[in-house]
Formats: sequence, structure tokens, C-alpha cells
Amino acid sequence: MIESQADIDFFQRELQSFLPDRIFDAHTHLWKAELINWSVPGISGDCGYAEYQACMRTIHPGRPTEALFIPFVTVENRDKSLVANEWISQELEHDRNCRGLFFVKPEDDPEWIRENVQRLGLHGLKCYHTMSDVTPTWEAGIDAFLPDSFMKVADEEGWAITLHIVKSRALGDSANIEWIRRNCQAYPNMKLILAHSGRGFQPAHNLEGLPDLVGLDNLFFDTSANCEPIAHQAIIRILGHERLMYGSDLPVSHNRGRSLSAADTFIWIYEQTPVWEENHTRIEPVLIGLEHLRSLKWACWSEKLTDSQVEDIFYNNAAKLLGVEAAAPTDS
Repeated sequence: MIESQADIDFFQRELQSFLPDRIFDAHTHLWKAELINWSVPGISGDCGYAEYQACMRTIHPGRPTEALFIPFVTVENRDKSLVANEWISQELEHDRNCRGLFFVKPEDDPEWIRENVQRLGLHGLKCYHTMSDVTPTWEAGIDAFLPDSFMKVADEEGWAITLHIVKSRALGDSANIEWIRRNCQAYPNMKLILAHSGRGFQPAHNLEGLPDLVGLDNLFFDTSANCEPIAHQAIIRILGHERLMYGSDLPVSHNRGRSLSAADTFIWIYEQTPVWEENHTRIEPVLIGLEHLRSLKWACWSEKLTDSQVEDIFYNNAAKLLGVEAAAPTDS
């Protein structure tokens, strides 16, 4: 994994004294190269457990890291999703404390899903809006890519589901809020994890919608690649820090740049975006994973979390949710 001096300096200055001694990464991807259309500097082929660990050493060095591994396939490779799921199962053999999800498409048979999740020793489901038949998929309702029948199976099996909500206003969209409340109440044994701090890349949407999600015991959030502190802070203040789990979102974490809220939406700027020399001095962008970790540091500081509460976000909350044996008790 390619690491710059700016990355090293950033970590030492911003994160070395903040990060706990161990990490559980509740949102990260492993992949088969032929099934995806992205690339990460330093990874030329498949990304398995070994490649993942090498990447994590650049954003939280010296911290033993376990993870919830999430498979992915492009729309063009949707008929090969089982290959991606089997890859996750294979890589779990490296660490008994890691967990894995099963990528689902809306046309999948629920009983086929149940059979294969059990066969592969996985722990829940991953759905994605690109598999819906809505155009554009970024405006899809959740039921267009996460059918009710999948929720029923997850409830019966006690599985987690990682959900990246869409629609332009995310948790500021009343249809999304209504769906989340209805299904968390209807399927209480299912654990719903909203990715990217509820896709709160525009934190105003979190401030608007989160009060309507209070009291759902099976609703959780992973922070995955969201660089806006108030997105995380809103979850901590409104729902409690026990609902929040750190997620790196490899491969996004190992590009350079960050997300930025703007107007009633957000933008992403990357290393190749022509903004870094428009100031009085050239800015050298660091890894998104580092920017994201700093946003979490600021959120924890703003909410005056104790060290043990920070440890909950970075390890204990996910370990408890996913049944990891090494989960430690919390004093909060």
C-alpha cells in the first residue's frame, strides 16, 4: 500500500493519541478483481484478508484489526454474486473474530439466500441500490433493492443487514424514515445497520431525520468514509454512542480526498480534483480513511465521550452486535 509522508505526519499529529488499542471495522470490502470496476493503489488483483490488513496498517498502524467483510459486484456481474460471497467466506478462515455479509439482489429467492448464508457461515445481508430497476438508482426507495421477504428471513435468523440508503435527502426523506421505523418494528430480531452514518454526508439530513428514529433497539450505524463530524455527532447525541460503529470503507478509505457538505447535498473531492492548488499554498491530500478518522475524533471530542465510550465505537459496539467473543464490557 502506497503511503505518503503527509499521511504519516497526519496520523502522528491527529490520530496517534486518539485511536484505541484495537479496532473492529464494521464496514469494509473484500473483492474479486474480475467482479468490480474500481482500483486501489497498491492492490493490483484480488483483495483478501492479507491485502486488507496491509491497507489497515496505513490508517491505524499498531492496532489489531478485525472486521465485518462486505462483498460487492457490479451490475454487469450480478449473476456472479455467489462467487463474491464465497470469497468472503473463504477469507473469514484467517480470523475467527471476523464476520461476513452475503450480497443480495432483489430477484434472489429468500430460501436460497438462507441456505447459502448458512452454508458459507456468514452473518447477514448486504444490499445495494444499483441492483434496483429504478432510474436513476440513486433515487430508489429501499424496498426496490431490499424486499420485505429478505427482512423476514433476516428476522428469523437474527442476521444483520447493512443498508446504504439513497434518495437525495437521505434521512431527511420522509419515505426513508417511514421505511426504517416500520421495518425495525416489524422485524425486531433483525439488526439494521445504516452505512455512512446514515448516508449523512450532508449532516443537516441527520439532524432532520434522526429524532424520528429514537427508540429502535435494533437500529445501528456505521461511520464508513463519512468525513463530516456532525453526521457522527448527531447520532451520538440523539440516539446514543452505543448505536455507532467505526467502519473504514476500504477501498474508499485508500483514495485521497474527502467528502464535503454543500447546500442541501454534498460533494466528493479526490486527488485528481483540480482544487488543491487554488489556495495560498498547495494542499497535499491525505487518505480518505485518515480524514474520516479525524472527523470521528472531532465528534467524540464535541460530545465529551470518555475513553471507554470511544472504545465502544471502535470495537465493543460491533463486537456485541456481531457476537464476537472478545467483546469487552463497557462502563457507560
